[in-house]
Amino acid sequence: MTKAEVRIKEVTSFFKNRDIDLGYRKLMDCAIDTQDLKIYDDLITLTDWKENHPLDEDLLITKSLEILDKIAQIPITECNTSHPVVKGKELKKSYGTNRFTLGPISIEIHKGEVYGLVGENGNGKTTLLRVLAKELKFNNGTVNYNLDYNSKNDYDLRSSLVYIPQRTEKWYGSLKDNLKFVLSSYGVPPEENETRVLMMIARFGLWNYKHLKWSELSSGYKMRFELARTLLRQPEVLFLDEPLANLDVLAQQVILEDLKSICNSVNNPIALILSSQQLYEVEKVSDKVIYLKNGKYKENTETAVNDSNSQLIIEIDCNSKRDTLKDAFTNLNLKKLVFNGGIYVAYFSIDTPFYTVLEAMGKHKIEVTYTRNITNSTRRFFVS
Repeated sequence: MTKAEVRIKEVTSFFKNRDIDLGYRKLMDCAIDTQDLKIYDDLITLTDWKENHPLDEDLLITKSLEILDKIAQIPITECNTSHPVVKGKELKKSYGTNRFTLGPISIEIHKGEVYGLVGENGNGKTTLLRVLAKELKFNNGTVNYNLDYNSKNDYDLRSSLVYIPQRTEKWYGSLKDNLKFVLSSYGVPPEENETRVLMMIARFGLWNYKHLKWSELSSGYKMRFELARTLLRQPEVLFLDEPLANLDVLAQQVILEDLKSICNSVNNPIALILSSQQLYEVEKVSDKVIYLKNGKYKENTETAVNDSNSQLIIEIDCNSKRDTLKDAFTNLNLKKLVFNGGIYVAYFSIDTPFYTVLEAMGKHKIEVTYTRNITNSTRRFFVS
């Protein structure tokens, strides 16, 4: 089964299980893969109908599946993602004697993959993003770009290589007009321009906000419009600096899932690197997680596998006293129990199964507010 067929089957499953919001977003991703403006027009018309008939879910599912059948008939060529599009070797950025130094860092970035960049404040996340995005000069090392649109001209390169800072600049005028201006600057004809802009507006759930001005939007919707503007340019590599900072928990999850789906496009995949303090949300969607500490980095997957002193590490939020927890874990090879910022962190022998820890807490009637296995999470670096 091809990647396009897998995505179509996934959409069918979402609608079958009446997970309509997610199914509709995934449907639009399948449509964007086709680059067929007639399909775009069908979905634009359906989106307008959908906003005016919010309760008619059965008919929406029927209409959506009809469009999905059309999409399934369109052949899509899968993009080769085996070669890195960005390759940094021994990169080093210094801000002067006795000041912060990033690196040396070597890294490879592939299309279709999401890279989470995490670490405490002041450890070089923004610096690394800006260096890779050619926003900031580095002192030592090399960065090579293997993009579809190869050019020695930095202006042309930045069409494929886009960096979005945490605080974006204010837009002026209608939001829709701003998006149309992006495509007009690339010479896209007016009719096609309108169709592509409306399709992107629909994809990011901005249909009812397209005629508003920047000052009339919340921070979350401003970020959505910024992403829409960026993706209209069809970048190959996207660097996002703290895109979740001003979003509520639900919005964070939706944006991350949307970005992962868009980056996994069949014929136009994007390499995405995003920095964030939201560890668990980022880890859920990331193919690789890079943790920065004092300008140096660890790839989370490699560290977890190769650490000779690896242990089962559990976070536990409960009102029980330390001795109560230690009694519960008497027979579970508990190595250490640390009280870290209001939450216990328990270290067990790696041979201890996580489920036995849960069973022990249940058996001793410990009221647990929250628990998580952080053995393979970058969270373990923060509590060590």
